[in-house]
Amino acid sequence: MGRFFCGIFIFVLAVGCGPAKKKEAEAAPPLPAGSCPVIDAQKAAELAALTLKCSDTEYPNKQCYLYEKEEDLKPTRLNNPAFYGCFDWHSAVHGHWTMAKLLKKFPDMPNAAAVRAKLNEHLTSEKIAVELAYFRSNPGRTFERTYGWAWLLRLAAELEGWSDPDAARWRDALKPLAAHIAEKTRDYLPRLSFPVRTGIHGNLAFSLNHMLDYARVVGDTELEKVIVSRSRELYLADTNCPVAYEPSGVDFVSPCLAEADLMRRILRQDDFAAWLTKFLPATASPDFRNLAAPPVVLDKKDYAIGHLIGLSLQRAWSFSGIAAVLPENDPRKAAYERLAGAHCERGFADMNDAGYGGEHWLASFAVGAALGF
Repeated sequence: MGRFFCGIFIFVLAVGCGPAKKKEAEAAPPLPAGSCPVIDAQKAAELAALTLKCSDTEYPNKQCYLYEKEEDLKPTRLNNPAFYGCFDWHSAVHGHWTMAKLLKKFPDMPNAAAVRAKLNEHLTSEKIAVELAYFRSNPGRTFERTYGWAWLLRLAAELEGWSDPDAARWRDALKPLAAHIAEKTRDYLPRLSFPVRTGIHGNLAFSLNHMLDYARVVGDTELEKVIVSRSRELYLADTNCPVAYEPSGVDFVSPCLAEADLMRRILRQDDFAAWLTKFLPATASPDFRNLAAPPVVLDKKDYAIGHLIGLSLQRAWSFSGIAAVLPENDPRKAAYERLAGAHCERGFADMNDAGYGGEHWLASFAVGAALGF
């Protein structure tokens, strides 16, 4: 009888250990490889052309307006005469950032004159004053919070310090709206109990990345102080980001990588490296595979499913930005650089088949992935 129970005990031990050993032996798939396309003047013109094509295209149109009375129902261009095209307000805004970024870097690109003319037409004091009036109205109080706010501040940051007479005029025209949005942000962040961790427009970390860069570029120390303080309060204690649940079916933001991209702006190098170790799995771990693999997009023309094309590009610039601040001897540095190239290459390839659902916004994400911010 003793030998019988002993045998059962040994059998149970063997069965119990089997799966654990198998899991330990399970290896993560090799990291994908690839590279961003080289952006020269010709490629820049092709990307800028996507926004040129839609900047005055009011319909189809999707906005998040609050209507308090029947008189509020009016064509988009009347509330937002500068940013009424490209399907929605935020896409129009970051489309203008795309045109400004490319014109600044490639002043002699083939369609530079057309891009300059469009920016001259849209970024006027008169049109921005109407935009500002809407944001100051009660229906406009939460309009485009915080995703659109972030891109407006990114556009303002791009125009800052650009030694071009037209750019100086665009910058001065935009300043009152940027200052108002910065003020709204300083008011909003202290009232937020929890971070918004979605994989689409509301993601707070994604917005704070752009807003913090703006604050530092223009020297808005009060905005910088609020963003840094709130980022520490909301994210510093985070560990074990649930990468197994990424991506969702219509994501264009990786919540985990957007947060890491923010914290690398907040923390010193050694502190960030230690924080990242607790926050994300090792790149060689099977648990990292969801972040390592560029998303498969089964319907590139669908306005929501096609978001996944942008996710590849957002992951690319996040991996690249995180890699840039890691120590040279950190093995994650080379791995993240490799992943940035793979995601960038996939995003550029997929956007070719996106139709207007992607054309109206993906150029901005492609520029961010290939050229940075």
